[in-house]
Amino acid sequence: MHEDRRATAPSQQLTFSLADEEYGVDILAVREIRSWTRVTRIPQTPDYVLGVLNLRGAIVPIADLRLRFGLLRESYGDDTVVIIVAIAERLFGIVVDAVSDVVDIDPAAIKPVPDMGAVVDTRYLKGLATYAERMVMLLDVEKLMRPEDVESLDAALPAVQEVEVAA
Repeated sequence: MHEDRRATAPSQQLTFSLADEEYGVDILAVREIRSWTRVTRIPQTPDYVLGVLNLRGAIVPIADLRLRFGLLRESYGDDTVVIIVAIAERLFGIVVDAVSDVVDIDPAAIKPVPDMGAVVDTRYLKGLATYAERMVMLLDVEKLMRPEDVESLDAALPAVQEVEVAA
């Protein structure tokens, strides 16, 4: 019975905006929220990986979610935020337009992602939920960084050179 209660307990999602859409990421994956700062560029990494950030001695790759999702890149401003998440016990940063708030989502309110065909890549989503009359797309953070991307980052780290990413 204790297992049943946990399965139906609301999950907390950190919501954020990206290209006028609302997304959510499980709060348990979030380690920190930071304002945008300069990163160290890494050569020969995927285009959506902006570089790395030294976070209290840990080297954290930073990915722009707009670029990851095939959206147009926007200039970084005062509202631009980096959300540090743990993916498979490793830290990654994701750049988003702005953080909204933390909301409780009832698991029964999470709907499966509809098949959008080849037009929209939905592999990064684990479901859709309605909260306060808003549609929130729930991210599957485990799928944001592919294993081959992590390997290319690991291989490139020794060649890091510091440059400022132009907005």
